[in-house]
Amino acid sequence: MSDDDVLAETFEQHRARLRAVAHRMLGSEHEAEDAVQEAWLRLSRSGADDVANLAGWLTTVVSRICLDMLRSRKARREDVVGTDAQVDARRGGRLDGRLDGRLDGRLDGLADAVGREDPGHPEHEAVLADSVSAALLVVLETLAPAERLAFVLHDLFAVPFEEVARILGRTPTATRQLASRARRRVQGREVEVETERAAQREVVEAFLAASRGGDLDRLLRLLAPDAVARADRAAVETGAEAEVVGAAAVAGTFAGRARAARPAVVDGVAGLVWSVGGRPRVAFGFTVVDGVVVEIELMAEPATLQRLGAPAS
Repeated sequence: MSDDDVLAETFEQHRARLRAVAHRMLGSEHEAEDAVQEAWLRLSRSGADDVANLAGWLTTVVSRICLDMLRSRKARREDVVGTDAQVDARRGGRLDGRLDGRLDGRLDGLADAVGREDPGHPEHEAVLADSVSAALLVVLETLAPAERLAFVLHDLFAVPFEEVARILGRTPTATRQLASRARRRVQGREVEVETERAAQREVVEAFLAASRGGDLDRLLRLLAPDAVARADRAAVETGAEAEVVGAAAVAGTFAGRARAARPAVVDGVAGLVWSVGGRPRVAFGFTVVDGVVVEIELMAEPATLQRLGAPAS
């Protein structure tokens, strides 16, 4: 058997799980198959000689492919769905009678299972497996791309937050917040999610006002003591520091600045964007916990900005 045959056989051992991850991420069997096939093409081009954990590598690759597809879908403002039930729900129609009865029950069971502390509990896994249906997919369609990925990978596939954070390019703290928001929405606690997002928007807008006005004391009150600001490589090339740690240091970095920044929606939540000539140059992602900023992400990589879209709020 040739090396290519061995690689293909090894990939096939992971195909079912990868397809399951992609289907839950995308809500479309066809798109899920496309994502898995793209992962195979990348593996066949690069080989697995330098991959210590092939399962983890493939999950990361498929997840990033799906994230790009979700963000591209959002940017095009297209509703790509994978089931007739989802089409009906999106058009404002009703799920047919046979699904109506299962929808509430399965989502109730899903909410109970997701709410448990132990995601590895057999009952938890059984309920989640049974709930991967039109009912769950309809709810997942309401999540922002990053929220959906965090929830699917961590809550449905038990991928550690540290690994999910690397896939998203976020910190574990920010990733936990994404999953938490998604979990509450899946549980039907939409009012709480919207309340949290409104509170975050208020904090971000207050931070912007304090930054523009050079109000150092106000900035310090809006920052957690161990707040951190991180910049990607492209942002560093524009003059930003790669990492600034501590409320005082972060406040000093932003005081009197951000005059050209504007409120924006970044990955489904309140953030800021700095544009030049109508083109976004830097997006600022905020993680807000208990009314204070714990993390600020400066994202200037062109591919990242294109995926985020960062429309004005």
